[in-house]
Amino acid sequence: MEAVVLAGISRRVLDELMRNPYRTIELRSAKNVLAVEEALEKAMRLFLTYDPFSDVDIGTEGLLAELLGMEELETRIPWEESDEREVTVCRARVKLVGLGRVVEIKRKRNMMVVSIRELMPHEIGMG
Repeated sequence: MEAVVLAGISRRVLDELMRNPYRTIELRSAKNVLAVEEALEKAMRLFLTYDPFSDVDIGTEGLLAELLGMEELETRIPWEESDEREVTVCRARVKLVGLGRVVEIKRKRNMMVVSIRELMPHEIGMG
């Protein structure tokens, strides 16, 4: 199964998603925002992992989620915190569908798309 990678997701969010399979995730990383747009456009699943994009490799474990919807917001930030005044924030509504491990990595238009092998709960070692 193929999925678009959302990397650098906090452990708190991953843990909450394991407890409650429906969640809205707020994303600020440009790569993650673009990944959600791609997943929505192509009706693909998401692969959420704690690891940063540079560390995602064959064997990386994470959560598989279905993208139920997304909303993009422009948020103003205090000028003292950044050279930019606005940040695009994406709120992605997701539903947990399982656990997975990366078996193949592909790059498509600056997106990281991975082939996933679904795991049984006793197979994953995310902590």
